[in-house]
Amino acid sequence: QVQLVESGGGLVQPGGSLRLSCAAARSIFSIRTMGWYRQAPGKERELAATITPGGGTNYADSVKGRFTISRDNAKNTVYLQMNSLKPEDTAVYYCNARNYGTGFNLWGQGTQVTVSS
Repeated sequence: QVQLVESGGGLVQPGGSLRLSCAAARSIFSIRTMGWYRQAPGKERELAATITPGGGTNYADSVKGRFTISRDNAKNTVYLQMNSLKPEDTAVYYCNARNYGTGFNLWGQGTQVTVSS
């Protein structure tokens, strides 16, 4: 069964940093756009950042300049480096693998990020 396995969430103070990781099966990683989405309590799931197989990136305006998405093709892993974290970044963060051409769309189980003093 194809899976996305996330790790790296936790509790951090405002201004701090966290790095999320998402490991994917090799069969899906190399040909899929990978992304991180987040869902805060009472809100809809929203895009944080995506990265294409070729390394092209896209960020939500709310995280630009603070978050960096990257992928290690050798390890079949995508990362989200989150710096200068704010309380409003508190959410469950979900890893996503998507092929817009075929409709393939796979989600990870989510990892909690809490920014609080």
